[in-house]
Amino acid sequence: MTSPSNAAQPEGLAEIDAIIAAHLWREGPLLPILHAVQAAFGFIPQAAHAPICAGLNITKAELHGVISFYHDFRDKPAGTHV
Repeated sequence: MTSPSNAAQPEGLAEIDAIIAAHLWREGPLLPILHAVQAAFGFIPQAAHAPICAGLNITKAELHGVISFYHDFRDKPAGTHV
């Protein structure tokens, strides 16, 4: 049996790929990509890390450092009361 999160994952990955492609022309596209992904999903899902790293040719450690440094980014969905 597949869980709802697994069923929605391919659609989410396609959306992540589209976001990355839309921002690759920019100089310094990482922050705009992260803002767009968070706007689309409400947070930056773990599934987005590998495509972002591959698209920008950065390590997962570099990506994690940026996400954890800026307080604007969430790596988990926000709670009901923020």
